Amino acid sequence: MVRLSYWVTPILGGIVWLATLLALLLYWIVHEHRPHYSSMDPAQSIAYISDVGASDLKPLFIVGCVLTTVLLDLSFAADHWLRHRGRLAPNTTTGEKVLSGLTILFAIVGTAGLILLSIFDTVRHPKLHDIFLLLFIAGYVLSAVFICWEYWQLGKNHREATILRLSFYIKLVFIIVEVILAIAFISLSRTGQYNSASVLEWVIAFIFSAYVFSFYVDLYPAARTKQQLQISAAEGGKVPQIRLTRGREPVHAPPVPPPARSRYDAASDMEMRSSEGTLSNAPTAVGSNGGGPASFEAARATHGRRSGSRGRFMASNF
Repeated sequence: MVRLSYWVTPILGGIVWLATLLALLLYWIVHEHRPHYSSMDPAQSIAYISDVGASDLKPLFIVGCVLTTVLLDLSFAADHWLRHRGRLAPNTTTGEKVLSGLTILFAIVGTAGLILLSIFDTVRHPKLHDIFLLLFIAGYVLSAVFICWEYWQLGKNHREATILRLSFYIKLVFIIVEVILAIAFISLSRTGQYNSASVLEWVIAFIFSAYVFSFYVDLYPAARTKQQLQISAAEGGKVPQIRLTRGREPVHAPPVPPPARSRYDAASDMEMRSSEGTLSNAPTAVGSNGGGPASFEAARATHGRRSGSRGRFMASNF
């Protein structure tokens, strides 16, 4: 049975973000019966997320944004840590490590943008709110670009890890869709088509939850490697079978070659075997019943001659 592991953080983050969005949307539609907020344009009938978030549910909006971004950033950090520890396909080049660092950096920028836009709401601080909204979108889009780039490099260096290609394509689709929708959202807002723009904003937010959930794909293999390491420890330290692929044979660690033996050790073993053979095959004296003093003295004499030849052999080798 696979226990809870690092893959829980993106699942919790996605659930929190979905719950926050649904709470805001249902509050506006069901509880408030679609009111027209003061931050909305006179011709606007569909509220933005920020319009609802600036109402009585502002504390919920702030808490949801904080928890979502913190859990997502923890997922980024867990991915980086597990690759450093070898529990996932490791970053082996400087370029991959730089891309991983840029991913985390821009994720923090996106985190700051989302938290700040929830605090500086569109009613009291409209200009700051728009700046932080742009910071949130740009930060996480650039973070997704760099993690896609990192996974592309990892996929080339670890071709057996097919899970990397799956995660790469998931995040690539997210980037393409979100960039197209973000451009459309800005265009519609600038041209005064606020209802269409507000619909796109809700769509972009729900797609972002899918992006948060996608990190489950990246972190889940670490639970399997942890289980294999525990089994290995219970079996006495055998080499674990770390499996990062789907449908392929597990990758075994290469066997450790035995240490090279010196000429001294080889010569010693050869001479010792020769001496032991001489002792066991030494002739016995008549009437000694195979084990008398004569056979013992003959064996000592023969062994002494062998020891002398062994000394000369070792001296020549030295």
